[in-house]
Amino acid sequence: MQKFHRILQIILLVYFAGLLIFFIAFDTMGGLVGIAEVTSDSVVKILLTGLILFLISWLVGKGVKSSLQSKVKKMESEMNALKAKIYDFEHPKTAEKPKTETTQKPSDSDSSNLPPRQNFTE
Repeated sequence: MQKFHRILQIILLVYFAGLLIFFIAFDTMGGLVGIAEVTSDSVVKILLTGLILFLISWLVGKGVKSSLQSKVKKMESEMNALKAKIYDFEHPKTAEKPKTETTQKPSDSDSSNLPPRQNFTE
């Protein structure tokens, strides 16, 4: 799909570059192609052909981009699953030991660490 997209982009580039050269040198090249004068009808046909080529190339590019993004998401999810498995192997679950120590909350009566409160009045 990517090669097809690149080929479409090259075709589009060659198409518009050829048109640019053709219209710049129209006086000499017009007779070779069989176009005596440029009419609005012929210009519209040429530009619509270019627009269709551009839209096809753009849509194929969007398809390539979305397929690549889905591949990246799939690979990231696989990588995360493998990381989780590695973590589980490195850190096996052990039975939690019951806590024998109890934490004591400091009470208001035990204020040995704090200086006494001072009230200042003026």
